[in-house]
Amino acid sequence: MVATRGKRGENKPKRRLDSGSSVSISWSPKTKLGMLVKSGQLTNISDVLKSGLPLREPEIVDLLIPDLNDEVIDVNMVQRMTDSGRRVKFVITVAVGNSDGFIGFGQAKGKEVGSSIRKAIENAKLNIIEIKRGCGSWECGCRTPHTVPFSVTGKSGSVEVTLKPAPRGISLATGSVAKKILIIAGIKDCWAFTKGKTKTTVNYAKAVFNALEKNAEMRVMQDAVKKVGIVSGSISTLEKTQPVQPVEGEVS
Repeated sequence: MVATRGKRGENKPKRRLDSGSSVSISWSPKTKLGMLVKSGQLTNISDVLKSGLPLREPEIVDLLIPDLNDEVIDVNMVQRMTDSGRRVKFVITVAVGNSDGFIGFGQAKGKEVGSSIRKAIENAKLNIIEIKRGCGSWECGCRTPHTVPFSVTGKSGSVEVTLKPAPRGISLATGSVAKKILIIAGIKDCWAFTKGKTKTTVNYAKAVFNALEKNAEMRVMQDAVKKVGIVSGSISTLEKTQPVQPVEGEVS
């Protein structure tokens, strides 16, 4: 079923959920990047991020990553006293990702929770990044992309988070806020060391995302890519063609 809203909603994107997992979206692109995606010249989100063009339309992400999930990190209510009385607004912090190498982070403020969440999700889609994964732990050496390939540190406010590679089977030895973001980013094993007031949920989440941003911006030599098994972005296609190597001492 396709939901329409009359004449005012004709130009808005329409999403149709079929029996399969594919999602068809139609919209009128207003940017150069949107036109390239709509015409089929760019068919991969990795190429979109490497094009250098600003990402200003969330429909591009909806079209290229149909299996995108969202996670509400924090809902905060702020109040302001005016001459007419007390005004209440909600600040929403959201993370989006496909649990396979792509993660976005966004915030929005509004009078209603529902509309603010939708706006925060759109902002998170516009801030999506492609992270690197590998096996950077010297205790493992399996060369499969299950953890961060190297240590990275992110900071926001007084909170400082350091993500370090962990061997397979450790899982996410992090706080609950960092665990939500790492799961939606597609990282299975990781150690996290924090400093500062981690009870400040928003700063904690921003610090984790800042560390993942540095992970995405880091340039790695080709020798290190082969040695650690670093993969940038999605690995779902690689898992279909290349079987996962068992860890030393693990029964296959």
